[in-house]
Order: sequence, then structure tokens, then C-alpha cells
Amino acid sequence: MENSITSADMFQDPGVDIRDIRPLPRLNIDAFCETEAGLSVLQACSQDRRLTRTRWQIRSGGINTALEAYHSTSTPHLIILESAAGPDQLLADIMKLAEVCDSGTRVLIIGRSNEVRLYRELIRNGVSDYLVSPASLSEIIAVLDTLFADPSTAPSGRSIAVIGAKGGTGASTLAHNISWSLANQFKHEVVLADMDLPFGTVNINFDQDPTLGIADAVYAPERVDEVYLDRLLAESSEHLSLLAAPSTLERTYDFEAESFVSVVESALRTTQLLVLDIPHCWNNWTRTTLMQADEIIIVATPELASLRNTKNLLDTLILLRPNDRPAHLILNQTGMPKRPEISATDFCSPLNIKPLAVIEFDPQFFGTAANNAHMLGEADPNHKISQKITEIARELLGKQDMPEDAKKPSPLSGLLSKLKRKTSA
Repeated sequence: MENSITSADMFQDPGVDIRDIRPLPRLNIDAFCETEAGLSVLQACSQDRRLTRTRWQIRSGGINTALEAYHSTSTPHLIILESAAGPDQLLADIMKLAEVCDSGTRVLIIGRSNEVRLYRELIRNGVSDYLVSPASLSEIIAVLDTLFADPSTAPSGRSIAVIGAKGGTGASTLAHNISWSLANQFKHEVVLADMDLPFGTVNINFDQDPTLGIADAVYAPERVDEVYLDRLLAESSEHLSLLAAPSTLERTYDFEAESFVSVVESALRTTQLLVLDIPHCWNNWTRTTLMQADEIIIVATPELASLRNTKNLLDTLILLRPNDRPAHLILNQTGMPKRPEISATDFCSPLNIKPLAVIEFDPQFFGTAANNAHMLGEADPNHKISQKITEIARELLGKQDMPEDAKKPSPLSGLLSKLKRKTSA
């Protein structure tokens, strides 16, 4: 089917926020559309990153097309039926559809009527949900999440992927320091995953020497669950755990597109925030990981090659994630002596983006902290770059309060402490 969509914004409903919805499980979905608008919005849904595991068949036609399709074949997990019929006719059509539906098949109706009575009758007759036409992409995805997401296994955390526009931008250093700030200043539970298996630096920067790490999970996906993952984590501080890379060249590291998916999903079920330190490379697994992340940060330096690569990344991510927040940009190592560079304004203007932060070149501060295996906030919390890292963390959390406010105990902390003492007693 030809995709005539030019902008995802036309399908968005500002009243329905789908940005934190996780990818749905493998499903077969059949859709029957009576209008071009319905056809287009469902085609957009089928291409959304949250539905990459689902298989769609989208056809023109209404109830009669559906009845003909299922006359001699089984029905899928979900049928989406767009109908312009009046309430009485729609109820009659649903009764016909029920006769050919297998048990376990769910039905979503997109209709014209906005009557509460009709909604109640449809639900009473086995329809899973009803949306008033024209239904937005956001509404449809939110309904699918309600129908098929498993609350007992659904990830509860958020993932933040950090990648450099080119090698040497300092993306890993910033990913590590942002993780430290989120955990130690804002008191969020954070897992930092080093996805650069041959050359990762998480173990060095945090002065750790774990015997297990992310490679053990990637090479044994059948074992990955919350319990196994917990064994692989190295604790850096009270709120920060590390999923370190082996950082050896004893083997090559070639992965399939979804090699890291089970690791990411298991980690998200156990932590509030998962920071993914992604190496500067482009292959199936980095593409998949970036596509499925909740937030993306591109770290660039103020030079032409970095500008070109940033533009390519931003354009590609918009195509991969048309219904998500655009990627953030951090412009790093600005003001390097004797190096011609592109100003922050000239760098960001062709990208049509406002940088999340502009960080000055300060080799003394960064080098001293790295050599002592300290994060910047540990080395000097009052340094202007440390303050910028804190601002980045606050922006990612959407918090306006100062880090000190985040340290205040929760009103429930006293009760939780009592419950813990009672349990241990």
C-alpha cells in the first residue's frame, strides 16, 4: 500500500500522550477502512516503533469485506473495523462479525456515533473498545497498549540513549556523568549500560572490575530475566548500577538487530532510568536500539564532519521515530584553543534545533577527574561544567527543582522504613 503521509503531526492528539508506551508484543492485526483518512492513520500506526513486532493487513472496505475475509480463514489477535453505519446497523454488523470471530480475537470499532448508549451496547456484545471517527494515531496506539500490554511484565523505566556524532566527541564521558547526576543528585535508580563491548570505558571511569557484564546477557538471551540481570550489575553507588562491557578483543562482536532488546527490556523492568552508552557505529543493532529508546542524545563537536553526521542522524531518527520527541543535541568541546570551529548558532541553525547544552573545552578538569576515576560532580560540584551536567539531568527528568530538593525524603519514606523494620523483625 502506498504511504501518502507527509507529516506525523496530522495524526497526533495532544490530549493523548503515547511517548512512554513500550513496544507491544507480537500480534497479528487486520484493519478494514472505509475512508482514505482511516487508511492513512492506520498505515501510520503500523509503522510506529512501538508496533514493530506486530503484523498488519490493512484493506479498503467495511464489514462485508471483513466477513468475506474470514469466511474460510481464522481471525487475528485484533480486528480494527472502521464504519460509517448508524448505531442500529453497526450493532447488527457486530453480531454478524461475532459469528466468524475465533475465541480470543479482540475487536476495535472506529465509528461516527458519539452516543454513550452505543458504546455500552458494543462493549456488552464483546467489542473491546470504540473510538469516534476520525481517530488519531495517538488514540489507536493508546487503545492497543491498554488491550495488549501485560502490566505484570511491562517495563516501567525509561531509556536514554547517548551516541556521538563521530568518534572522539566525548559522548561516553557525558553519558557516564549524566548517569551519575541522575542517580546521586536526583536520587533516581539508574542502570548505566556500556554497549561498546570491545572498547567500553564504564569500568575504568567508575574504577570497577566486574567479572560479569553486558556481554554475558547478550550471548545468553535465553537466560536474561530480572534475576539474572541483577547478578550482572556492578553497584557503583546507592542508586547507580553498571552493566559493564568486557573491553577486550578476544572475540569479535557481531550482533543481530534485536540482540540487545531482551537486555534493555529486562533492565527497564527493574530500574527507573536506563542510560545506554552507544558506540559511534551504524549497524542493525544500533539502529534498533536508537529507534526503541525513549530519549536520544547526540553529542557533537563544532566541526563540519560532526555537523554533517548530526544532520544525517537527526533526519534518520525522524523517519524511524515519527511520533516521538526529536533527539537532543549536546555541543561538546567548544572553544578549543587554535582550532577553527563552527559557532553554536551556525551549527544549530541548519539543524533547526536548540542544543540541550553547550559545553566548553576544559582538558584540565576532565582529565583530572578521569585520572582519579571521579565524575565531574565529585571532582568539583561547583564547576560550571558540573552545573551544566546537572541542568542536563534536570531537563531529562522534566524537573524544575534543584538537586537539593530531590534529596528531600519522600512523605512515604517513614512509613516504608517502619514496614522494612517490621518485615525484618
